Amino acid sequence: MNRLLTLSAGALLLCQVASAQQKLVADKIAAIVGDKIILKSDVEGELANLERSAPDGRIPANADCMIMEQIIAQKVMVMQAERDSLPVSDADVDGQIENRIRYFEDLYGSREKMKEVTGYSIYQLRERFRQPIKEGLQAKAMQDKITSAVKVTPSEVKKYFDAIPKDSLQFYESELEIGQLILFPKPTKEMEQYAIDRLLEFKKQVQEKTSDFGRLAILYSDDPGAKVNKGVYILNRGDKNYDPDFLAASFRLKENEISSPVKSQFGYHLIQCLKRQGDNITVQHILLKPNVTRTDITEATNKLDTIRANILAGKATFAESVAKYSDAPMAKFDGGMLQNKVNGGTLITIDQLDDPSERDIVLMLDTLKPGGISKPVQFTDEQKGTGLRIVYLKTRTQPHRENMTDDYARIQQRTLQQKQMEARDKWLREKIPTYYIHVEDEFKRCNRISQWMGSVAKQ
Repeated sequence: MNRLLTLSAGALLLCQVASAQQKLVADKIAAIVGDKIILKSDVEGELANLERSAPDGRIPANADCMIMEQIIAQKVMVMQAERDSLPVSDADVDGQIENRIRYFEDLYGSREKMKEVTGYSIYQLRERFRQPIKEGLQAKAMQDKITSAVKVTPSEVKKYFDAIPKDSLQFYESELEIGQLILFPKPTKEMEQYAIDRLLEFKKQVQEKTSDFGRLAILYSDDPGAKVNKGVYILNRGDKNYDPDFLAASFRLKENEISSPVKSQFGYHLIQCLKRQGDNITVQHILLKPNVTRTDITEATNKLDTIRANILAGKATFAESVAKYSDAPMAKFDGGMLQNKVNGGTLITIDQLDDPSERDIVLMLDTLKPGGISKPVQFTDEQKGTGLRIVYLKTRTQPHRENMTDDYARIQQRTLQQKQMEARDKWLREKIPTYYIHVEDEFKRCNRISQWMGSVAKQ
């Protein structure tokens, strides 16, 4: 049921691409829920998405029923959220839209390639994503309201676990909780001024037409994407994914105007405005990161040594030190702990340390015992360059079959999810009869839909 909250956003783009390429003809209405329609293509798009994500390409025989049931449930939650005036801000919707576009931009390699494949501009994609993303957030708000009071007791957790056949209990590889405290050495004022002077020289060359802005971006920009897109980006005024100083400086420019060097968390930028259109602006930039010297690195290393010594001496905890000193952008949210990319938890396996900047952590783990903290180690961050970190191994589990002692928290979470699902199902059974619902004959065979329609008929 959780999946209904993200229905359509990913499949929408894929379905739209297929529609554009195959030039599909008139769509068919598969169901009506209140004043909202569900098209046959909505179901087909989700089916195609499900088939693509299945390991062997096989999907359940009743997959179309499952998807239609989820869409109907989501529509009902959306309408109830509207009735109850549950708040979903435009800023939240815009943020989700930009995250979705960034995902597909990474998938295709560039915005230009994404437009070439999909046939849609960034502006068109934003408009196409807006409604399904807004409905997803409304459904989530309604779902949270329904399940917020649901709790589980230890006896319920034990009852849930005891009902699992012993030969079906999950086997877990060794899992670890790993933290890191990161410092990025600060460049000297001389190095910063050198970067500024170089950008001013680039600006002069472009204005005097002795050099091309795009060519300079390819040759000298420290932005990894510049080699592909010549430093060109389309920005939206409400975009939360760009550095705020970079964004603000961009929107201060007139068309064809070139900024003075602008400082951001990544370095110094030279920004040229190419086009303005409402709340969108197309810019081209060159990023220079001031070089750090051996002295800068030594100073950061000494600082980390002192922080480490204080933690080991019990003068401060790792979490307190991260909050006070870490330069990592997400430190204030994750406390320096690496996150499981699948479930968002802090327990991870060795094979999940697949980011290039994390690979040296793997080599350090053999020498660390739970509770241990490494000496400072230098690494390279793709965006910020040279960094230093100390690594904290909080816990390490042994490979084992799931049990109530080692895995109580995740068993409790699954028990809670099941109880929340039961609460949602009960809510739907009570609420669906209060809405007008029409379903085409081919979906009336679906178990839940048949029950829902029976409830509606009794009203």
